Amino acid sequence: MNHFQDKVIYQIYPKSFMDTNGDGIGDLRGVIQKLDYLKYLGVDYIWLTPFFVSPQNDNGYDVADYLAVDPLFGTMEDCEELIDQADKRGIGVMLDMVFNHTSTSHQWFQKALSGDPQYMDYYIFRDSPQGQPPTNWESKFGGNAWEYVPSLKKWYLHLFDVTQADLNWENPNVREELKNVIRFWKEKGVKGFRFDVVNLISKPEVFEDDHQGDGRRFYTDGPHVHEYLKELVRDTGIDQMVTVGEMSSTTLDNCIRYSNPEEKELSMCFNFHHLKVDYKDGKKWELMEPDLAALKKIFATWQEGMAENNGWNAVFWCNHDQPRIVSRLGDDKTYWKESAKMLAAAVHMMRGTPYIYQGEEIGMTNPHYDRISLYKDVESLNYYEIMLEQGKTKQQALEILEARSRDNSRTPMQWDGSDFAGFTQAEPWLSIPDNHRYINVESEKEQGDSILQFYRKLIQLRKEHTAISQGTIEFVETDSDEIMAYFRESKEEKLLVVCHMKDGCLPWEGLEETKDWDILLTNYSQESRGNLRPYEMRIYRKKY
Repeated sequence: MNHFQDKVIYQIYPKSFMDTNGDGIGDLRGVIQKLDYLKYLGVDYIWLTPFFVSPQNDNGYDVADYLAVDPLFGTMEDCEELIDQADKRGIGVMLDMVFNHTSTSHQWFQKALSGDPQYMDYYIFRDSPQGQPPTNWESKFGGNAWEYVPSLKKWYLHLFDVTQADLNWENPNVREELKNVIRFWKEKGVKGFRFDVVNLISKPEVFEDDHQGDGRRFYTDGPHVHEYLKELVRDTGIDQMVTVGEMSSTTLDNCIRYSNPEEKELSMCFNFHHLKVDYKDGKKWELMEPDLAALKKIFATWQEGMAENNGWNAVFWCNHDQPRIVSRLGDDKTYWKESAKMLAAAVHMMRGTPYIYQGEEIGMTNPHYDRISLYKDVESLNYYEIMLEQGKTKQQALEILEARSRDNSRTPMQWDGSDFAGFTQAEPWLSIPDNHRYINVESEKEQGDSILQFYRKLIQLRKEHTAISQGTIEFVETDSDEIMAYFRESKEEKLLVVCHMKDGCLPWEGLEETKDWDILLTNYSQESRGNLRPYEMRIYRKKY
């Protein structure tokens, strides 16, 4: 068994996790303070989103110094203590490496701006004699992906915000600089790494206009990406550590290569295809009802495809960029508890390493903000203006943000029912939803049937059952798009996981097959062998 197959990883967004110095912003000491809670939950690793020095234009994903802690979050001593204290509790710390781009305030870029040719070659600068950008590629945050620098009479590429300049991985000096970053943190005792949008690092040799799309087909899973990853892993000795790549608009074949142990690249991959099933015409800022048939098909294709070819998935619903899943695919009011548990079981029983995003384990919801002044996210604020320019009313634009904004997942962690949810003593940097009065860690610790206790059970099951951590997976044809079902099997046992993805009651003839099987887990307190109830999940077990 690989060293990560029975493990569960918990994602922490430090800015919103726990504030210990009363400035309304979470910090590293806050994570130290909550390590006993994370041990209680049962997780094996914590992945921290970037806390490096940054202007915070993209909440830390615009790094100005990879080797220093931003004073906003604390000190290097705090970081070292966190790594040490986590280790004492059997929890490994994983850091988030943003290696596709740096902040434009990074000293490398500042030297490039001064015209230093060595550092200009750290980035992707191009001439464009017509006074137009070198290509028509779009930035993922809106607008053109090139920015003009008058003093240099050149354009630089930024696939994300204008303050996030893409690094030139073709330059071996850049690759060496980034290896040194990994070596630095490895020396500090870090146990794993998550690589941000790492499949975008290899750009084409020739830059050309995209007349079919926004440019991504030219740089996604680019020409040298696999050799660059092999080199990074080989030269830093991180092949025995847990590594995960965030893969933007990727393909199954590439993810098999990224994560197959024989390739010596990464332990596992994040892909996002399953989180686009409610994008109308593939567009994030156009709403539609989730296409459950498409969701099932994507899961089946990726799960079975990775399994057949020795690839490994990172399985997840939520992160710092995605809306809360219970508000998105569940029902965060009438069937809040049932749907949160069902959605959790749906991915935790799959083949892959499950990721829990802070607050997901207590069923945190989107905040349902009703005015633009409550939003802080740069992408949301940009697109709000774009939507108004496109002719949408303020109300329509707000409804879309309510469903899609990255701020949905960034509201502070709800520790208790007090005014600021036990997160801070001051006004928090982002407003907390009123439902923290009953959706919080303190109250759910006391309830035997809480979402928190259900997550603890899921983590425990992965450690106890090889069918979950190592077994085969096979999806089951169902006569309704609303039912997702799959088998997990090992030498000792066979499990059937059944998830009813909607409200209402549904018969399913597949349940006949399980009449002699035990029920291992369900999300309703009263067990039933009959019709599937709203958002019901059941795990059946047959021992061999």
